Amino acid sequence: MYGTMKVAIGGPLKVAFRPWVEGLENIPATGPAILASNHLSFSDSFFLPAVLDRKVTFIAKAEYFTTPGVKGRLTAAFFKGVGQLPVDRSGARGAGEAAVRSGIEVLERGELFGIYPEGTRSPDGRLYRGKPGGLARVALATGAPVIPVAMIDTEKIQPPGQVVPKLMRPGIRIGRPLDFSRYQGMEHDRFVLRALTDEVMYEIMKLSGQEYVDMYATAAKRQIAEAAKAAKAAKDAEKAEKAGKKQAGQ
Repeated sequence: MYGTMKVAIGGPLKVAFRPWVEGLENIPATGPAILASNHLSFSDSFFLPAVLDRKVTFIAKAEYFTTPGVKGRLTAAFFKGVGQLPVDRSGARGAGEAAVRSGIEVLERGELFGIYPEGTRSPDGRLYRGKPGGLARVALATGAPVIPVAMIDTEKIQPPGQVVPKLMRPGIRIGRPLDFSRYQGMEHDRFVLRALTDEVMYEIMKLSGQEYVDMYATAAKRQIAEAAKAAKAAKDAEKAEKAGKKQAGQ
């Protein structure tokens, strides 16, 4: 199914958007490797596989695979076809544990595993602090090389609220594989996990040219949502005040 979906989706994507790619030679022809990428758009998980000869498996929230009805079955088939694995986010540690297990299984089969260290899409195009759990633990548990990847301008193709995608050329820069064998056996050391993740994020920053923000993207999204909520409340209060003054004047 992956091959069929790659032709059906990847082919038209390449023709319509003509993504440019640098560093394809850094993807090994065989054997396991972790592709650690920045995350700007929902389309990142489609553009990257489209330009690679090898299959790359990403993780996706389990809800995409469990929605009932015809639409739910079609959605599940689509995500399975493009190489996505369901991750159950329930439980105390949720997606982190599920991502680690999924990543190890993929790499043990000698395949490519794709992961977004930021944990979620960037809310404003900047690069945010990487979460140390998934990426670092999978890398140390398997010994697989980590290949930094930078998606360029994919967020401009279909910004939030825009229905029709903009036809433009996104870019993909693939860095040299990073070897973390020096940390082997230290997967329970939180300082090692942090150091490994920061090193990968630094390489992604160099490839992408993004401004780096030393906070998690999830926290940034909360701040943006809270600011929007406060602005709306202030606007509503201003309207109510004006309406009150107008009524009093009558």
